[in-house]
Amino acid sequence: MELHRQRFLFATLLTAASCGATAAAAEESSTTDPKATRQVQAELPAQQIVGRRQSGQYNASTSAGATKTDTPLIEVPQAVRVMTRQLVDDLSAQRLDDVLDYAAGVSRQNNFGGTWDNVAIRGFAGHEDSTMSMLRNGMPANRGFNAPRDTANLEQIEFLKGTMGALYGSSEPGGTLNLVTKQPRFTAGHSVEGYVGSYNYKRMAVDSTGPLNGGGDEAPTLAYRLNASVEDKDSFRDEVHSRRTLLAPALTWNATPDTQLRYDGEWLRQAAPLDRGVVVVNGQIDAVPVSRFYGETNVADTTIDNHTHQFFADHTLSEQWSLHGGLQLKRGTLEGFGIEQVPFGGPDCATSMNTRDWLCRRLRYRNFESRETSVQLEARGKLSTGDVKHELMVGVEAARFTQDRTMLDHAGGLRNSLGISVSNPVYGRVTYPPLSALNVNRNGTLKDNTRALYVQDVVSLTSSLRLLAGLRHDRATSRNTSINGSSSEQEPRATSPRLGLAWMIQPTLSAYASTGRSFRANTDRDTTGNFFAPQRGKAHEAGLKWESQDGRLSSNVAVFDITKTNVPTNLDPNTELYGSAMSVHNKGVEFELAGWVATGWRAALSYVYLDADPKVKQFARHSGSAFLVHETTLSSGDLVGLGGGVTHVGARQGDSDGQWGDTPVQLPAYTVAKLTAYWNATRQLRVSLDVDNLFDKTYYTSAYNSVWVAPGAPRTVIAGVQYKF
Repeated sequence: MELHRQRFLFATLLTAASCGATAAAAEESSTTDPKATRQVQAELPAQQIVGRRQSGQYNASTSAGATKTDTPLIEVPQAVRVMTRQLVDDLSAQRLDDVLDYAAGVSRQNNFGGTWDNVAIRGFAGHEDSTMSMLRNGMPANRGFNAPRDTANLEQIEFLKGTMGALYGSSEPGGTLNLVTKQPRFTAGHSVEGYVGSYNYKRMAVDSTGPLNGGGDEAPTLAYRLNASVEDKDSFRDEVHSRRTLLAPALTWNATPDTQLRYDGEWLRQAAPLDRGVVVVNGQIDAVPVSRFYGETNVADTTIDNHTHQFFADHTLSEQWSLHGGLQLKRGTLEGFGIEQVPFGGPDCATSMNTRDWLCRRLRYRNFESRETSVQLEARGKLSTGDVKHELMVGVEAARFTQDRTMLDHAGGLRNSLGISVSNPVYGRVTYPPLSALNVNRNGTLKDNTRALYVQDVVSLTSSLRLLAGLRHDRATSRNTSINGSSSEQEPRATSPRLGLAWMIQPTLSAYASTGRSFRANTDRDTTGNFFAPQRGKAHEAGLKWESQDGRLSSNVAVFDITKTNVPTNLDPNTELYGSAMSVHNKGVEFELAGWVATGWRAALSYVYLDADPKVKQFARHSGSAFLVHETTLSSGDLVGLGGGVTHVGARQGDSDGQWGDTPVQLPAYTVAKLTAYWNATRQLRVSLDVDNLFDKTYYTSAYNSVWVAPGAPRTVIAGVQYKF
């Protein structure tokens, strides 16, 4: 019944979107410039606005998040990898996870049984329970509980390498993600997509945009965009079924020739079992099939609901100065039961798997809720001091975040009555014990209030030298109150500078060097119950950037050296308090190339050598990827594309390092291939076929300990039809 309701909702949304849109003749790119919408030009083809792109770019010349200015990327003194919508479409990426292997220095991490995104950049992953720093349209987006991101409403994904603390505050020194959503267009376009595939995969999506007023000689001033998707699928994992629904409306109103107001919303819901993966037996990682599930079939799904509302205002004061404001309201919930294998618990559970074919499990109920309000206000301007030109930005930011946590366990934490056979699991035969809030440190309320002031200047010293200087000061108050009434408080302060120099050797070739600092307030507590001091990061980077004359191909190479201190370690699994803090030092080299390499051929290549600190795990020394697509036009005029890719991740050690009393997991290297093909039968109709893990390789993406090992999916085939109108 739930699936029928979702399909009905999807059909209703599609009908409303298509009825509400009317054709107009405003330029597509006008969504970022209120004045440009007054210049009526020839209507752009709808396929350039909605749905899967064709013949587009893999490289981008600018980034919305790198400097918050229109500074070309070749002049920005840091590595920035922009995943364009064209690349996302060619990869048939429906999740953020699907693109990570194609960005140098980016790797997947523990995703809490498939309930959220967890990404590391240059070997820095952030906190295991709150994941890495992430932005949505330049505003903080990853605090609280967020289901894995859907790509249906994303225009591009920006991997901002290196420290971004001087611009965005609390973050990782390895880098930050910025998710840029699709915006309303003043030219009408609509797209419907349907997919079916392996493991009963079913997905439908709609993308609709256009003006809501205007007509005749009157230029439109109000436009909408609606992205929606419904997904229902089984899994290569036994007994695992998931459902997802996304609804993302957006509005743009050019209130005056100098003022633009925008709303960008998102509702995302996911329901799926908590799945901790497979287990290692007697040190053998492939002792059990990758399909084997060690949860239970009669335990309710873990459901995640995310509501995001963003409001933006841009006002032009003069040709040189403008104001930008942003307000974000977020709410996230995670609720459900989970019966999962346990990584600790004494000799009976630590050794039974190897001696008696028996795996201990625990039952937990989680009810987490987070609420966040954040505000940004910025003044941006251009000025000159003699022959030196400046792009100046001054901003303030404030945020209030509250997180309520309820986690219930059964007495003792471990029960053999909840155990299961490793080699022959039988489901539905356990009796569930009563639950109570046993772990005091996991139950309570966290409240954070932050304020920040930041300034940035992009200085054109000469025609060939660009200086980027930034500084941000953050002040915060944080209070963590447990259910027993005990509390801890902290008032972290941090000043984060950033300095970089880019030398334009030629208009299409630059060399750069940069340095910067970052911080991240610790929400973990030591054995005395007090917060650890904030984590501090320091990053140095140098590199070369090149771009073809026509801007259709670009590449960069970067070397980096990053240190982070005050990283909590030595976790006590019973109290979930940390005993000490450590420093981490990572360094490496990255290479990336993206764009049109020849007529009809577009490619995306990446490679990273990462010399990660031995104290951190999950990071391969060598990894890389290659993706190539060839497009050709048949004599009939039909467009046909055929391509493929390969990703390689080197050997690495799992995350636990024996802290749970088990043997550290050694993850073998893997290389997997994919195939993609599409046929544009008409201007409106497109058919696609994607095959992931083409040669059906067995591989493992991460391991938190010896009983929480995440396997990669076997060969998966998905066929799709896309129609534009």
